[in-house]
Amino acid sequence: MTTIYVRTLKRAEHTVFCVQDGQKYYYDSQFNRRIPYSSGQQVKRSILDKLSSVLNEQPAPTTFLFDVNTKKELKEGEVFATCDPAYPDQLFGGWMKAAKGGNEKTVKRRSPLSISAMRGLHPLLAGVVSENVSFDRSDRSNNRVIVRNENGEMLTSEEIEALLEGKDRSLSRKWIPDNRRAGGLFVMDIAIDLRRLFCVTLNPFEPEISPEIEANLRKAGWIESENVFGPCLVAPGLVREKLIPALAESIIEWSITSNQARTFSLMETLAVTISDNANIIAASIRSKLSEEEDNKAYPIIEEDLESVSTYVTLAAGGYIRTKSETYDALERAKQKLIQLMTAFPYENQLTNV
Repeated sequence: MTTIYVRTLKRAEHTVFCVQDGQKYYYDSQFNRRIPYSSGQQVKRSILDKLSSVLNEQPAPTTFLFDVNTKKELKEGEVFATCDPAYPDQLFGGWMKAAKGGNEKTVKRRSPLSISAMRGLHPLLAGVVSENVSFDRSDRSNNRVIVRNENGEMLTSEEIEALLEGKDRSLSRKWIPDNRRAGGLFVMDIAIDLRRLFCVTLNPFEPEISPEIEANLRKAGWIESENVFGPCLVAPGLVREKLIPALAESIIEWSITSNQARTFSLMETLAVTISDNANIIAASIRSKLSEEEDNKAYPIIEEDLESVSTYVTLAAGGYIRTKSETYDALERAKQKLIQLMTAFPYENQLTNV
């Protein structure tokens, strides 16, 4: 096994994944519906945030570059990651540093975690609703109201009163129309490339790290080895023993932390499936159209699928017909991931093919 596939089924209730016109969505032409989604980038960020929380460590710092022109105006330049696999979020998240001017070699590392968007399990099982909301503070007598004229000058209280004369208008309420909210059953997938999970290649023509970082890793006990991508440095055993349980917990128990306060949803996990076969795991959590009713679909969790380990939580029983839900489903899924990631021969990949 060189790749672990993880499929996760979550339920979201009247919430926002990320704000763009209220909620990002794509259009499904077959079922003529708007389907909300959380991008793979947001899911990845959520997983790495969870990783830093589990390890109780700060993420790697980011460098922001700015240029100043002749008019003393700031212009945004490049943004550089640390590009150091000694930081867990960099090791698992990947990086790219392309310096301006082409005077330095570009260093880049593709993340060993391939992460899909979190999207509707089926167009009929997830959707977007719109609502109108208001920001109302009209019950407070100490509000401060500022009205500016076309020159940006503040009007006096008398001028404001004259302006509002004959108008039914409150200055302490704001009407916010067409706020989109997401709800339904959502699925997302992760592919963990074990060959690159704890390995950094040493290809001098397409470098992943700088010579300085390489020297630091060697001093820290990283082991020189070789995999199908060529010579590499492998994180030492003690580092892997620390990071594997943290990564497993992050993959199983991540949550979107950017929910707005007024639209919070637990987004509870209903089921997790784990396999080394991408085609089979696609069938482990799926949906099926009803044969009796139009525009109706049913969610399905295959609980006894060969080559797939399935873990169903107690919450799933309220939305899907299941027989194997357990209170410790996520903990067992976590232990399964730890077992699979620990068993891989990171230091001797070619001799164990």
